[in-house]
Amino acid sequence: MKSVKKVLGCLRKADRDYELINDGDRICVGVSGGKDSSVLLYCLHLYRQFSHKNYQIVPVYCDMGFGNEGIEEIRDYFRRYDLELFIHQTQIADILKLHPTNAGKISCSLCSRLRKGAIINAAKELGCNKLALAHHNDDALETLFMNMIHGGKVATFKPKTFLERSGMILIRPLVYAYEKDIIRFSQQLEMPISKNLCGNDGNTERQRIKQLLKSIYHQYPEARDNFELMLRNDRQFCLFNPIHSEDEQ
Repeated sequence: MKSVKKVLGCLRKADRDYELINDGDRICVGVSGGKDSSVLLYCLHLYRQFSHKNYQIVPVYCDMGFGNEGIEEIRDYFRRYDLELFIHQTQIADILKLHPTNAGKISCSLCSRLRKGAIINAAKELGCNKLALAHHNDDALETLFMNMIHGGKVATFKPKTFLERSGMILIRPLVYAYEKDIIRFSQQLEMPISKNLCGNDGNTERQRIKQLLKSIYHQYPEARDNFELMLRNDRQFCLFNPIHSEDEQ
């Protein structure tokens, strides 16, 4: 299976480049029910076998209160590989309803912060020292463009981050993998995918940035590879560098 080997190769390269996984790690894997996190969980299972690294995998599903349609099917799927999915109950949906955006919708940024905090708490309760999230290369580029457009900064997430407040190490083993290969991977292994019951699904700023990037790739086919290179090409990072910052003026 070409896509399986390709995604696994990306995971191995990310581990080599950023030292994501070590012997003795107990890694919590955030499972959302979508294709990305299921592929990550399966890849970490396979990587443990051929990398000869001794680490534990603890898959956790954060029940946010929107409903968990299809999660039992996913739970049964990974039991074949002796991976028991833990369910972490939260009231995130209720909190989000109390703090809607000005347009009356769920706040994606608040949702992301609450979900991340909940999964970190679950990881700590389960004795994990690392948390693995399934963000891939396309996610990194979308985050970069969102920060440039809305945040006035050239920044994206890192493959490995130490979270000082929690003492947790956050890793993203699929950071080199493309979404198209992850989709093929999940299809080839016939992975069950749960339906996203969030009311914002398919109508978010990230989705609009995704469509913008697709249009750029269509017009400039070379842009995809160059954008991917841009994420790692720190030697060619050149921006304005004023003598006095705005805070000093």
